[in-house]
Amino acid sequence: LTLRSQCLKDSKASFPGAMALSLTMLRGAMRHTNRALAQARRSFATGNDFGVYTGNKKVPFVSDMEFVQPNTLPTYPAYRIMDDFGNIVDGAKDPEIGKEECLKIYETMIRLFHMDTVFYEAQRHGRISFYMQNHGEEACTIGSAAALQPQDMIYGQYREAGALMYRGFSLQQFADQCFSNNGDPARGRQMPVHYGSAELNFQTISSPLTTQVPQAAGAAYAYKLAEEDRIVCVYFGDGAASEGDFHAGMNFAATLKAPCLFFCRNNGYAISTPVTDQYAGDGILPRGVAYGMPSIRIDGNDLLAVHEATTEARRMALEEQTPVLIEAMTYRVGHHSTSDDSTRYRGTDEIQDWSKNRNPVTRFRHYLERKGWWDEAQEEAIQAKERADVLTALTTAEQKEKPSVDDLFQDVYDTPTPNLERQWSELQEHIAKYPEHYNSAH
Repeated sequence: LTLRSQCLKDSKASFPGAMALSLTMLRGAMRHTNRALAQARRSFATGNDFGVYTGNKKVPFVSDMEFVQPNTLPTYPAYRIMDDFGNIVDGAKDPEIGKEECLKIYETMIRLFHMDTVFYEAQRHGRISFYMQNHGEEACTIGSAAALQPQDMIYGQYREAGALMYRGFSLQQFADQCFSNNGDPARGRQMPVHYGSAELNFQTISSPLTTQVPQAAGAAYAYKLAEEDRIVCVYFGDGAASEGDFHAGMNFAATLKAPCLFFCRNNGYAISTPVTDQYAGDGILPRGVAYGMPSIRIDGNDLLAVHEATTEARRMALEEQTPVLIEAMTYRVGHHSTSDDSTRYRGTDEIQDWSKNRNPVTRFRHYLERKGWWDEAQEEAIQAKERADVLTALTTAEQKEKPSVDDLFQDVYDTPTPNLERQWSELQEHIAKYPEHYNSAH
């Protein structure tokens, strides 16, 4: 029709001639279109060697029927740089992170150890209501956090206190949150260990398992659309990888090419459920490959391997605009939480072996000593200092007042809704009726 219009506008062409020319050209265009459609149909047809399917997927054909047997596939290896004694393994290269950063990493590890120990004991004494330790997984969270940039957004699960601590969250802030006092940024409206910091780009922990994974995929896609120089790093455990949200988040990130780093802490247990009861395949890494994203398995207790893998994963995510999966093989030395007794489903010999022989903190200390950056005097000094600092933060937090009850209904709606106003009125009446049970100052 376009050709016909052009011909009609030509003053030198007669109407019959223009019409004839238009029809001739139109027939030629239709023949070209028919050939293109035939070619497209052939691309979906079975050829001798391969077929091309929707999405331009070229699939080779074979005449022998053979099912893929998972037990015939090789196990994906784990990338490592250090052995269990802090030595650089044959064929590996020392990444030379730098003395200042290495010392900050190690000091954060020691601080986290003492916070875990003291806060766990505080819960057992009834001073706080709940706690979750990080023993055994320090290299995963601190090593990866050190490889990220401050503007990168972190979505944690609940065992990422090391990442937040490395970014600058103080012991007093940790203690205030666990005691739900008026120094708590959440003003007492979250369970202990549900940390968050807008200043440090650390999203608040959410109790429902794996909700952070699709949220992280969406945030990464938003950063992509805004062309921001940042990625999202989302942490989760092997148990969370069994949730539907994990698969939804992975698939969204893969198809949208969102710069999201999925960091799986495969510590062997989902509370009391061992990985042998969670999945039959080769762990979590193959799932990243299946969703079409670069993936790697690493020794999660080797801090250097964690740091280097995260550095490269961040580069790929940002420069290539792609999600990346890291599966860090590690071990949860402590109980799942203060509500758990892990000796009921695993042996103490197993726990002691990992704690003594495959400890990520000890391994990194040996590395520092071999570099000449650490000695016994420094070790004794930092152990004493960090424990004292934790105890001071704990005592200070315990003495702070609780948040005002006025804060209970804040930070949800800009203007309180009628049902919230009604609930607030009912609460005030209740407090007035039973004043002996409430502090009138709050």
